[in-house]
Amino acid sequence: MSGESALLTTDPSVVSVGAGMFADALAAQAVPVTRVGFRPPMGDGSLDDALVRVLADPRRAAANATAVERVLAVRPQLVDVRPAGEALGLEAGDFLHAGPPVDWERASGPLRGALMGAMVFEGLAADPDAAERALASGAARLDSCHHHAAVGPMAGVISPSMWVFELADPATGRRSWCSLNEGLGRVLRYGAYGPEVIDRLRWMSAVLGPLLRDAVRAHGPVDIGAIVAQMLQMGDEGHNRNRAGTLMLLREVLPELVGGGAPASDVAEAVRFVSGNDHFFLNLVMPGAKLMMDAGRDVPGSTMVVAMARNGTDFGVQVSGTGDTWFTAPAELPDGLYLGSYGPDDANPDIGDSTIAETAGIGGFVMATAPAIVRFVGGDVDFALATSRSMYEITLAENPAFQLPILDFRGAPTGIDVAGVVRTGVLPQINTGMAGRVPGTGQVGAGLVNPPARCFALAMAALAEAAPPLSTR
Repeated sequence: MSGESALLTTDPSVVSVGAGMFADALAAQAVPVTRVGFRPPMGDGSLDDALVRVLADPRRAAANATAVERVLAVRPQLVDVRPAGEALGLEAGDFLHAGPPVDWERASGPLRGALMGAMVFEGLAADPDAAERALASGAARLDSCHHHAAVGPMAGVISPSMWVFELADPATGRRSWCSLNEGLGRVLRYGAYGPEVIDRLRWMSAVLGPLLRDAVRAHGPVDIGAIVAQMLQMGDEGHNRNRAGTLMLLREVLPELVGGGAPASDVAEAVRFVSGNDHFFLNLVMPGAKLMMDAGRDVPGSTMVVAMARNGTDFGVQVSGTGDTWFTAPAELPDGLYLGSYGPDDANPDIGDSTIAETAGIGGFVMATAPAIVRFVGGDVDFALATSRSMYEITLAENPAFQLPILDFRGAPTGIDVAGVVRTGVLPQINTGMAGRVPGTGQVGAGLVNPPARCFALAMAALAEAAPPLSTR
């Protein structure tokens, strides 16, 4: 019979967009279906004019190319370990914290707990209760770590006597800093302030910091970017899994630690502490990422995100083309796995500067390369693969230095594009630890979370305001 429709004589090729019911029904009948993920643009139409204006900005393509080029050119190196007072110019009563600026009145439970512990550690209060009263009376000066080229995980509190890693980019001389990692559980950065927390901080300042300082100075610059590139091929994602990175760092500096002439008992305790803390290298990933993303700042017309950070109350985003303005919204509660008998009622909303990892294209963005991470933060391997693939939809480039073997060695999705987030409705994926909401609790779990959409809506509105008027021709 001639003239039959090809629909009746050939196998159909079906592409399904949007809701999955149609695709599911065809798949149940053994019909091959190509599924295309689709979400309407963010804002229910309220951002359409702003999105058009930003997408039509003639500066945007070149500005984003410039910002990305600067980020990818950074080669972060560990060059020193010093007290924060010396490195950052902090004085007694100065305390840096994670996320956008916040005062004591609006500070979350874990941030309050960390500040109370830091006051005791600095000798400014006899005990946590006295510290709380002093902080409530305005005895301390608080500021965001990001305002000082620094970052801190979870509460992110840095005080003058704490020691910090110092990273540098040899090409530009730009520097960044981060505190030393204390481990998991009942630690200051999760808001705990018990005697064991203060004793550990004092040992880190008296023993661990000076040992690392001497080892790094004897070794010379340690290539942190090279270690990050290797750890991504060894099952780490650089945020909640840093096992390979920690051991590679130790391999780098161990000869200088052992040969530095320090008491053998001190060296043994330092090695035991670092090697037994799989998160130790997180505090080097973070300043490395900070160094990279700060290089992409202040490019007029660029829609690239240069910082995502949370203080436990607010989630804040900064964008290259809008200067130092924070676009904030209430932080979300992560969804994940809890330690012991803890549950959602015990958890504080999202907190910490560690989202600088995702801002630089690793962490939650490269979960595909670290499938074991889902046993710590929740989800499954299919989710990890799908998540990493979706992050390419909202980023401007792939980082050739950070490759993912499971995705045929694609570069990590890098440079979150505000316009991409608003246009697709796809939000950045973050994996994170969870702190107890009550000061003094410590860690209660780990999980997954997204930034509030409102941060990107506000950023889009500001970018549109700064864009040239649309041509009427």
